[in-house]
Amino acid sequence: MEKALIIHGYPDKEEYFDPSKASPSNCHWIPWMQKQLIVNGILAQTPEMPDAWEPRYIKWKEEFEQFTIDKNTILIGHSCGAGFLVRWLSENKTIVGKVFLVAPWIDPSGEKKKDILDFFDFIIDPLLEERTNGITVFISDDDDLPMLNTVKILEDTIKNIKIIKMHNKGHFVFGDMGAVEFPELLEEIIK
Repeated sequence: MEKALIIHGYPDKEEYFDPSKASPSNCHWIPWMQKQLIVNGILAQTPEMPDAWEPRYIKWKEEFEQFTIDKNTILIGHSCGAGFLVRWLSENKTIVGKVFLVAPWIDPSGEKKKDILDFFDFIIDPLLEERTNGITVFISDDDDLPMLNTVKILEDTIKNIKIIKMHNKGHFVFGDMGAVEFPELLEEIIK
């Protein structure tokens, strides 16, 4: 049976602890995507990554690896969650299904390294796509420079990735998209 893991991004601390806001794994397009995948016969999980406002790779890795990850697992990551997937796939030789990186961020400028310590202290494996059923990156032309730079790095480093450039979607969050639906991503996943 095909299954999917959707890994959320890195919220700021105020947003994370605001009781009126949804948890990172339950905001933006993530709940809608989970439901759409389920009704299309793909069991989708959206793990809540620990201490998301100050991500530590080892903690996220431990949470992530509680799930069975194999050739039938679709991986979807948003922002820092996409960066996490790039690192995990670079450091592990596990064969997985399709991989989708939405507005990926790996902190190319090193601006946040002090805040997130070792999270992006790794080397991207240029052959990691060979252990997947394809990698697709979604980026918007009006996202912030760190994400645009991240996509350039991924495009220059990883062989055979597909880049889908969208217009006026910002960082693919509700405030930028004006919707919780993300049909373009769903279409790519289920084709």
